[in-house]
Amino acid sequence: MKAARKVIHLFVIMFSLGSLLVMAACGAPTAAPPASAGQTADSAEAKAPATRKYTDYKGNEVQIPVQPQRVIFAGETFGDLLVLGVDAVGAQLSSIKDHVFENRVKPIADVGFPINLEKVLELKPDLILVASTDAKQYEQLSKVAPTVMFDTFAPLDERIALLGDLLGKQQQAKQWLADFNAKAEAMWKQLRADGMKDGETASVFTYYPGDRLFVMARAGLPQMLYHPNGFKPTPMIQEMLNGSQGFKHISPELLPQYAGDRIFILIPAAGLEDARKSTDELMKSRIWLDLPAVKNGRVYSIDISKSDSDASTREWMLEELPRMLRK
Repeated sequence: MKAARKVIHLFVIMFSLGSLLVMAACGAPTAAPPASAGQTADSAEAKAPATRKYTDYKGNEVQIPVQPQRVIFAGETFGDLLVLGVDAVGAQLSSIKDHVFENRVKPIADVGFPINLEKVLELKPDLILVASTDAKQYEQLSKVAPTVMFDTFAPLDERIALLGDLLGKQQQAKQWLADFNAKAEAMWKQLRADGMKDGETASVFTYYPGDRLFVMARAGLPQMLYHPNGFKPTPMIQEMLNGSQGFKHISPELLPQYAGDRIFILIPAAGLEDARKSTDELMKSRIWLDLPAVKNGRVYSIDISKSDSDASTREWMLEELPRMLRK
């Protein structure tokens, strides 16, 4: 009897071992070995966005994303982004409101002027482009996200090519510049055919609050007017250009030294009543009325918000400038 029990017990053990072997052969799940520290680091690195070193025009070195997704643009030439198909998450709305491209801008957060750091933090940008060269502000923004000082006074070709590089839109930038420059060449050619003379000079003036008269040189409308095939700056304005001055505060008595064969007067923004009053008073003054351009009927008024040098405004100006000059 004892022998029989031993045989049965042995049979049960052998049956159980056999069942375990069958389960293993059929792919029963087994625990995977733990990932090594090196494998975990490689996986995290693969998911992290690619970055590269960049040095801006003021010498600031920064690691920027190769393909930024959440861009804040704090500067006057917001319209540059639109021609590259870039939708920023934040901007200074004062650089958008009442501009010719305003209806093309999707809903966007206002970072304020001066910049509100709390709002910038809320937006979680991966790249900040700022026109200001204030070192303290740059340091604060750099703690939030990679920050690049962007020269909004630079010529259009330089700005668009640079933005294409910074925003991963190189091909779009190259194509837009080729198309725009071809249209600009055609416009200036037509204007010459319509009577514009070689060597004609032009100047741009505007009033700011506080009864301050400014002559514009490297900022806004002059960038378009002083095209190689366009108008020429007067000698005094050429000196400003040589010194990389965007604009200069002058007294009305100096107008004759800066005034060109054609004068473009920028009308201050709505709400700046003192600046608008100063403009009206200037245009009634003896100094103004004695200028050759005024006597020859070659004075053109344009809202200051429609005279910026950004790419979108420049596209609009290709059609608007010929209309202005025909009046």
